[in-house]
Amino acid sequence: MLESFLPLVKFALSEDVGTGDVTTLNSVPSNIGARAVIVAKEPGIVSGLEIAQMTFREVDPGLKFRSTTRDGEWIEAGVALAQISGSAASIMTAERTALNYLMRLCGVATLTHKYVQTIEGTGCRILDTRKTTPGLRFLEKYAVACGGGVNHRMALWDMYLVKDNHIRAARGLTQAIDRIQRTRRDLLLEVEVESMEQLREALRPEVDRILVDNQPVDAVKRAVDEVERWYRANPPDHSRVLPGAKRWPEVEVSGGINLETARAYAETGADYLSVGALTHSAPALNLSLEIEEVG
Repeated sequence: MLESFLPLVKFALSEDVGTGDVTTLNSVPSNIGARAVIVAKEPGIVSGLEIAQMTFREVDPGLKFRSTTRDGEWIEAGVALAQISGSAASIMTAERTALNYLMRLCGVATLTHKYVQTIEGTGCRILDTRKTTPGLRFLEKYAVACGGGVNHRMALWDMYLVKDNHIRAARGLTQAIDRIQRTRRDLLLEVEVESMEQLREALRPEVDRILVDNQPVDAVKRAVDEVERWYRANPPDHSRVLPGAKRWPEVEVSGGINLETARAYAETGADYLSVGALTHSAPALNLSLEIEEVG
């Protein structure tokens, strides 16, 4: 799977290196070897070691990259994530692109970890969204998983998600669901609701998840209770129920969720909190590459 990102790595390197790293080419002898380490300047979760390794080796197949940590591992400031040895010039040419990938993915994983810790013990899980950097969705969703989050749908093709614009364009929530049912494939169906009236309209055996969007905590609690009552009166008799599900349809909450509000939303009994900030607002983890030895 990772090989599919080689064109992305090539593009990123061409963007940075262009016609050549003029500083390194004209200041560092080509026969000088070096050993360098990538060091964390702050604590966080590791993610992206393989894409970093791919970047170094794309610049110079002779570079040796050795991970000294693992993706998903918590590290403290000062810890070395990886060691690179080989041509000093090649290491420095690949440095920024490799660090950009690592810092971005470690940042996503670290922010996800903070959300997961915030709602620990509630039984609720943290979901990502499609609000990802173009071209980096798979990598960023991988980073979410490294941080302990759960991946939502990967794209438009692997799950039905009826949102407000679909409802308007279909001239109604019921009409949208009915049209999907006529040609439905073996995919989960989620419906976004913005009121109790819409929620009750969406409570049908065909619906697998309810997305409660942009509602205060007390309204979310009422929605969860309503779904729970419906579930007890209408136990599912199909194979779409996911292992470990508390109820069916499940309840996802989005909108207004941050590190200050997440636990209150999770304590409503919701199954998932979807957080766009995991991938659209995660700060990069501060990392640096340091040459330790030249020979």
